[in-house]
Amino acid sequence: MSTGLTPDLHDPAVLARLFAPAAGQKAIGLAVSGGPDSLALMLLAQRWAATLDHPPALYVYSLDHGLRPEAAAEVAMVLEAARGLGLAARGLAWTGAKPETGLAEAARQARYRLIGAAMQADGATMLLAAHHRADQAETVLMRLAHGSGIEGLKAMTPFSTVEGIAIFRPLLDVEPASLAALVEQAGLVAAQDPSNHDPAYERVRWRKLLPVLAAEGLDSAALARFATRMAEADLALAQMAEAAFEELVTLDGFGAAGLPVAALRALSPAIGRRVLGRVLNIVGGRQKPRALGQVERLYDQIAENGLPRAATLLGAVIRLKDETLTVSREPGRALPPEAPLPPGSALIWDERFRIANMSDAGDLIVGATDFMPRHRLENVLGFKVTTPAEAIRTAPLVRDAEGGVLALGGWSFDTRVQVELLID
Repeated sequence: MSTGLTPDLHDPAVLARLFAPAAGQKAIGLAVSGGPDSLALMLLAQRWAATLDHPPALYVYSLDHGLRPEAAAEVAMVLEAARGLGLAARGLAWTGAKPETGLAEAARQARYRLIGAAMQADGATMLLAAHHRADQAETVLMRLAHGSGIEGLKAMTPFSTVEGIAIFRPLLDVEPASLAALVEQAGLVAAQDPSNHDPAYERVRWRKLLPVLAAEGLDSAALARFATRMAEADLALAQMAEAAFEELVTLDGFGAAGLPVAALRALSPAIGRRVLGRVLNIVGGRQKPRALGQVERLYDQIAENGLPRAATLLGAVIRLKDETLTVSREPGRALPPEAPLPPGSALIWDERFRIANMSDAGDLIVGATDFMPRHRLENVLGFKVTTPAEAIRTAPLVRDAEGGVLALGGWSFDTRVQVELLID
């Protein structure tokens, strides 16, 4: 019976609604650590799949990070519980030396790398995670404290891609107490990770404050509703920013962007920052900012005072010339080395260009243009080149064994090569 605070997890109609986005998958992975939340996810996924005429195959993945002596036994418990439900299960282990610094991030990357490899072997195309309403509330509070903008305040979304893995979170509107009760009713004993109670972690400190906030009406349900509203606002702003980008931004074949500064200033700051951020993302090789403030400060400088000199940010060089903002790739910043382009293959170069060898030629090489006199470049292209020098130097060049230029930037001079500038 529903409490009114969280969906009734015993109702097949509720399970059908919660897991509906996964119904079309042929195979699904479940990330199960052995804690109450992930064990409940495993129970619910199994019950949901049992109601379908053609259910997806379910694969349980449990990982021992090698950081706690209890973890191996917890993985064994998960595997036993999964097999008791008739589910395929894999125990994974992060072996080898662990870094002395950045351990949490390294563990996260290892987790997704190992689970991703297992999913590929099993043909699973979606990973279900057990994040719930309290996780969402903690994420909102953490991001508020860190000064996140609207995009960050939407917190966790039901769907995301992490390290190349498609993630679905069906339980974001479910209270953790309901999940724990479900596990207890099933006769399972959940593992308890002591780090979940360690105040050295920021998330734990916010977790301890939630009851105090709830007493004032700011409970996990209210914070989750706030995140939903921020997601709706974020979508509306994204749609407006997309329209502004299409209207105002020009991208040339070298991957450089132009934007009239007066038009940028005429946009609302919320839209202008997004347009500028997208330009930097495309031109700079998709280097994510460490904080929203980096793009905000650049936008504010452009909007208020202009740019007295060139600025660099996120792998891009930004200049203001003749009331046009020009953005080009910064030379020498993590450009890819020369690479072969085997027959029938394609590669993503610098996260900016997709380059394909459409032939059986095995001698094609892709690298940065680096330096080409502008007059020679104009002879090759057949028109006057006004793009910044940095854009020329950082554009991809495709050559054959004899040094012949088959493609430069977004232009192909040979039918064997196709080049596409990536703007999404």
